[in-house]
Amino acid sequence: MAATETEITEGLIRDLLREQHLDLADRPLKLGALGWDNQVWRLGDDLAIRMPWATESADVLLRKEHTWLPLLSEGLPLPVPAPQRLGEPSERFPRPWLVTTWVPGEPADRAPATRPAEAAATLAAFLTALHRPAPEGAPDGGQRGGLLADTAEGFTAGLASAIERGLIRSPEAVRAVWEDAAAAPQWAGPKVWLHGDLHPANVLTTNGTFSGVIDFGDLFAGDPACDLAAAWILLPDGALDRFHKAYRPAPDAATLRRARGWAVLGALGGIHVGDAGVHGRPGGKPTWGPPAHAALRRLTATLHR
Repeated sequence: MAATETEITEGLIRDLLREQHLDLADRPLKLGALGWDNQVWRLGDDLAIRMPWATESADVLLRKEHTWLPLLSEGLPLPVPAPQRLGEPSERFPRPWLVTTWVPGEPADRAPATRPAEAAATLAAFLTALHRPAPEGAPDGGQRGGLLADTAEGFTAGLASAIERGLIRSPEAVRAVWEDAAAAPQWAGPKVWLHGDLHPANVLTTNGTFSGVIDFGDLFAGDPACDLAAAWILLPDGALDRFHKAYRPAPDAATLRRARGWAVLGALGGIHVGDAGVHGRPGGKPTWGPPAHAALRRLTATLHR
């Protein structure tokens, strides 16, 4: 799945730092994580380097983070990886790369939130602060920021594949949630800033509650329902109502219906990634399965609420 032909090593990164950011070149350096788009290397105690490796789109996403995230990082109640330096393509490495602050914590797919009240309040405060009106020229989310009904083909294919693999217990209930969401009135308010990819591997926890949010490569402006979907996937049982009461402005019924639809899509994706991990297929992560299955259970239980 790698799109970068150059092997990314500690030696390569040190050479790039010496060429473009010499003051950082002698810091301790170690591989931190292999993400969907980027490798993340820890640089000293307080910095990280994001190196594009697995997708061609990673270059655009890194530049988007570098441009827009500094405008948002101040005022957020959770730490985020604030961009510090941009590495430009060179003869040694033909792609951009990014130096950010390091955000401590454990990804929620490996260490889920376990304190409902604290987790609900923390997630609501973060999304309330993030979901401010976006300016003209803010990035567009493509299909993810458009009409939920436009995802019908992807939803149908994802559900059919999950049924074929025996991964879904109540496919008709899952379909009912998505169809109800797709029929909900669309967002009529201003476009707001959205993280756009709040799956459990992009949200960090410490001591049972959320402590950081990472990977803003999908940052865009649009319908807040896209981010509110994360509540079904990230929160432990017993936290949803607390989250909806704490988030401001209080989401109306149509927004919650749309959020359930986006949550179904996210959960189906997580189920497939988890199943691929269990069976050793490329791109698979077994830790994605449990939160995705839990999300579908919550979603089908709350269809008519």
